Amino acid sequence: MQLLIKKARIIDPASSFNGKLQDILIEDGRIKKIGASLRPDAPSGQVQVLEQPGLHVSPGWVDLFAHFCDPGMEYREDIRSGSLAAAAGGYTDVMLIPDTSPCLQSKAQITYVLDRARPFPVSIHPIGAVSRSLEGSSLAEMYEMHQSGAVAFSDGLHPIQSSGLLLKALQYVKAFEGTIIQLPDDTSISRHGLMHEGIHSTRLGMPGKPALAEDILVQRDIELTRYAGSKIHFTGISTRKSIALIAAAKKEGLAVSCSVTPYHLLLTDAALEQYDSNLKVNPPLRNNDDVQALREAVENGTVDCIATHHLPRDRDSKQKEFEYAGEGMIGLESCFGLLREALPGLSADRLAQLLGGRARELFGLPSATLQEDAPACLTFFDPEKEWVFDREALRSKSANTPFLGRTLKGKPLGIYNKQQLHLLNP
Repeated sequence: MQLLIKKARIIDPASSFNGKLQDILIEDGRIKKIGASLRPDAPSGQVQVLEQPGLHVSPGWVDLFAHFCDPGMEYREDIRSGSLAAAAGGYTDVMLIPDTSPCLQSKAQITYVLDRARPFPVSIHPIGAVSRSLEGSSLAEMYEMHQSGAVAFSDGLHPIQSSGLLLKALQYVKAFEGTIIQLPDDTSISRHGLMHEGIHSTRLGMPGKPALAEDILVQRDIELTRYAGSKIHFTGISTRKSIALIAAAKKEGLAVSCSVTPYHLLLTDAALEQYDSNLKVNPPLRNNDDVQALREAVENGTVDCIATHHLPRDRDSKQKEFEYAGEGMIGLESCFGLLREALPGLSADRLAQLLGGRARELFGLPSATLQEDAPACLTFFDPEKEWVFDREALRSKSANTPFLGRTLKGKPLGIYNKQQLHLLNP
């Protein structure tokens, strides 16, 4: 079976065809030919043609921090619905956090996720737990999980508080060049906070989470990474000080990387004046100065990746008093449009790096490029197309997002991965 993609703008800094309007012929999951006015060489009944205005194609996008809630919380999301949500957002690859029930802490649980994900067009990459039961007290069997297919290690939504445990983990994964992913939050400082500590938390009478809770853990973890000579990735970075610390560590040559969410680039804590529980996230939405620092860091290359932090919640978990509502929002389907809104001046090449290329390098995922004879792992999108992000656009089981009804500019159109073409409605 052949797929002929007509008149697509190629966005791939690693490709000799970058920026060019070309046809792409795919056969048996590989790029057979790239050129102008291509014609298929298979019988007409064995050829599918994809052509539409504004079509752009890049190497498949990667999300490095998502929760598919399977096993244990499938009423919020499962691997099938999560994969469909990812494909709708233009993602060919998703890394899943270990915060399931039971958590992903053994060979059997890593194998379960990989087996469940096999039929779907999105490639799923489990992240193994650092500590047993995500309790932060003793190391899980990381080498066994690595051998079974875990691509990185993290305690997910439970930041590692023990310096000793994190140091041991950093030293342990060094043996196989593994990476620890940390959501930086010193819970001894932030435990009772509901939003960013600042003018708006005072005005609303809500306990705050100071930026210090993030900054102090980033600083500590950089020191531990330096000592161990290992690799760490900070996700959900939200403060100016954290970005400055990471930039300095990179300049020093340490193996430190980071990612930010689209909503931390777009919204400030002022949005919480509406008491919308869908805006209750961790790290919390910060002030305007922090948001500006994050945007600058994305533009200047300090930020390596965009992570959706796709965290599905059932309706009962969100529709309650702000104090008791669960944290997190879904983000796979809306990420690209929100990123384009937050930073409309980002070049297409930079978008390709933020949404996939750099994550593949950092976590050793299969490479993806638009060159002849390369495996076909592609994302189709139109950076200028306006569309309404409504319930019909959702493939996730959950709808905990404050962006429903918003008109976005920049729309994913589908993916090609694992010899499967998955297209969205125009």
